[in-house]
Amino acid sequence: MTRAAVHAASGNPLGAAAPHQEGPADLRLVPPALAAWAAAALATGAPGEWIAGVVLAGLALAGVALVRAALPPGPGARGVRRRVNGVAVAAVLLCAVAGAGSAWLHGADRHRGPVPGLADRYARVTVDLTVTSDPRPTRPRVHGDRLSAAGLVLDADITRVTSADGAVTAVRTPVLVFAGAGKGAEVWQRLLPSTGLRLTGRLAPPTEGDERYAALLRVEGSGPPRTVRPPTGLQRTAGHLRAGLREATEGLPPDARALLPGLVVGDTSRIPPELHDAFTATDLSHLLAVSGSNLTIVLALLIGPPGLALRAERRGLAPRLGISLRSTALLGGVLTLAFVVVCRPEPSVLRAAACGLITLLAIGTGRRRSLIPALAAAVLLLVLWDPALARSFGFVLSVLATGALLTIGPRWSAAMRRRGVPPRLAEVLAAAASAQAVCAPVVAVFAARVSLVAIPCNLFAELAVAPATVLGFAALAAAPAAMPVAELLARCAGWPAGWIASVARTGAALPGAEAEWPGGWRGGALLAVVTVLVVCAVRRIRGHPWIAATCVVLLLLAVLRPAPFTRMVTGWPPPGWALAMCDVGQGDTMVLAAGDGAGVVVDAGPDPRLADRCLRDLGITRVPLLVVSHFHADHVTGLPGVLRGRRVGAIQTTTLQEPREQSEFVRRTARAARVPLVRAIPGERRRVGPLDWRVLWPRAGPGLGAGGPNDASVTLLVRTAGGPTLLLLGDLEPPAQQGLSRDHPALPPVDVLKVAHHGSAFQDPGLLRQVRPRLALISCGRDNPYGHPSPRTVGALRAGGAVVLRTDTDGAVAVTGAGTGLRAVPRGPV
Repeated sequence: MTRAAVHAASGNPLGAAAPHQEGPADLRLVPPALAAWAAAALATGAPGEWIAGVVLAGLALAGVALVRAALPPGPGARGVRRRVNGVAVAAVLLCAVAGAGSAWLHGADRHRGPVPGLADRYARVTVDLTVTSDPRPTRPRVHGDRLSAAGLVLDADITRVTSADGAVTAVRTPVLVFAGAGKGAEVWQRLLPSTGLRLTGRLAPPTEGDERYAALLRVEGSGPPRTVRPPTGLQRTAGHLRAGLREATEGLPPDARALLPGLVVGDTSRIPPELHDAFTATDLSHLLAVSGSNLTIVLALLIGPPGLALRAERRGLAPRLGISLRSTALLGGVLTLAFVVVCRPEPSVLRAAACGLITLLAIGTGRRRSLIPALAAAVLLLVLWDPALARSFGFVLSVLATGALLTIGPRWSAAMRRRGVPPRLAEVLAAAASAQAVCAPVVAVFAARVSLVAIPCNLFAELAVAPATVLGFAALAAAPAAMPVAELLARCAGWPAGWIASVARTGAALPGAEAEWPGGWRGGALLAVVTVLVVCAVRRIRGHPWIAATCVVLLLLAVLRPAPFTRMVTGWPPPGWALAMCDVGQGDTMVLAAGDGAGVVVDAGPDPRLADRCLRDLGITRVPLLVVSHFHADHVTGLPGVLRGRRVGAIQTTTLQEPREQSEFVRRTARAARVPLVRAIPGERRRVGPLDWRVLWPRAGPGLGAGGPNDASVTLLVRTAGGPTLLLLGDLEPPAQQGLSRDHPALPPVDVLKVAHHGSAFQDPGLLRQVRPRLALISCGRDNPYGHPSPRTVGALRAGGAVVLRTDTDGAVAVTGAGTGLRAVPRGPV
């Protein structure tokens, strides 16, 4: 049959070569890629003898398979199948051997030389090293009552190490460098990859399970680093482009200013913790890292939809500019290389470039079936190039999301179109749902949570991703030549970037945005099973609209969590609660009921997420007053969580502004939220709704805070209309507790005592006997390293007739009733 007859018989206007006339997907490269991936993951960090045995056994089995395949095939198709299967088995075994061998070689290279041994001894060394990544800001963490100082980390390769005894060794060992945020912070932040530095610091072993580094290097001092070699010209050019984008976005609103560089080139240095948490809660974190979608958008702008690449009506800028298909593919390759240079040739960027090249292949061929082997080839090459990727959750998520978009997404999209869903909506919805379905179990492994708003948030964010990315790249390109033009483009890109940030913040602010889930591999496997069951259930109930509507309503109730519904399901908070002690770990947060949806909050705890979740569960939308008893980190670091989405009338603090860093944090946060700050005055009285309280401490005059910030804690005696009396002691130590007893000898017995300093052993027995609490509440974290609460303190309280409840074993605690009806209702540990 002639070619014309074949085209005519196809029944398609474009003939048999039409792009969508394709057979089943080619999966031949998938098993070898998975074998190399699994072998590299298992071999990373494994003993060398074990890896050598596996490699030899794999080579032997592969040889047997090849010998059998080389034998003359038997008659018929059976013999041919035997030969093909033998070659396929040999390919899988050889790729597994290659993955294990690559992991072993990389591991041996990391641990070669004196650096690992010096790290085991925590030795002080002077090193010459080459920077291999951009500096990344560290997130301060609460350690007891202190907040760790902010700093920077970067990846580097040590090229020469000088130990304390003067021995000098030339090496090439990967390390993670920690630098404090001191006077030289700006110089550290401007460092570019390929820069040579000479640093003095102390080595330490890497964290358990992290095979990327041979050691950690904590730099001594707070000054700028000593540069011994400037960066390469290529990295200077890339750094100049990135700096131009940052400069062009300076005048944007805060969220757009922080987000746009991250969307375009993965520069997340400006993103504040609360915005990062919002992106995490809504599963939009992939927008903060460089991904294949960035490059896909630019290439699609150039060439148009991949499915039209071979048709006469193909779209994009290339055909309008008269560029041929081959030249267009070549131009796409150049753009991909430029993308790698500007966004840094790190594993995540190379992973994104591989995904972009898959799209480029689709653009050049218009055949969907060629994408799966291209993805498998990219996985195989990247795992062999850097076996550490085999254990990278980011790599797993990237591959799973891409695979879902290529396999599951088109089928779900076609199914929705058959049921009348508009094509574009069906495509976007199927992409978001398929990516979420395959990635959620992996997220649950390390995050122990499930986002219930991920799909709608991804759908709404998708509306703005393409314009923000395209305009952002345009601003990046224009910045070196015409900064005013770049600023105009950045201002235009700021609108969609701000929209994406608003979607993340709005989704994260919903009460049921996240649901806790068992972590680890068991939790991930359980979620995978649940996901499969949900998908099967959706397929079965699509013909039963009432069942579908009921499921949608239940999902909305789980996300919105209206107070009556939540109380009915969980029993929390109990009706008529007057006081609630939140479970915020090793810290303090208490809420006093002040009317419908209102609560006076005393302290904010160490974690904004936990403080926000507790107030959500209690239905608190308005905070007439937030009292900060003192400025230790375990009482103030959660302040952004209290402020999130709530009207706060004022923040009242103690008069001692120590520690200075945390008091500055409170002032800065209050100023950003436009909440006034006031100081507690001894003896002052306040009334809010049913609450009436008096400030008993700190004492005015000289000697304030002589015992430290704890002894300057704001102490409140609270009376509730028709409810219990409360004494909130902050973190007072025994000297201040004794001073409180002397200043207030008529201090009456109370119904509820918030035990000072997380129930530590340092309590004044006289004060405990004086107030004789009926309920004693202790806020402390599970398995805290301080031994809180002290058995001696718990025993003394119980001996005095108090019922003791503690958040580490009882979870959040609410107090209801009064008189003989007074009772504490524990929620149970979460």
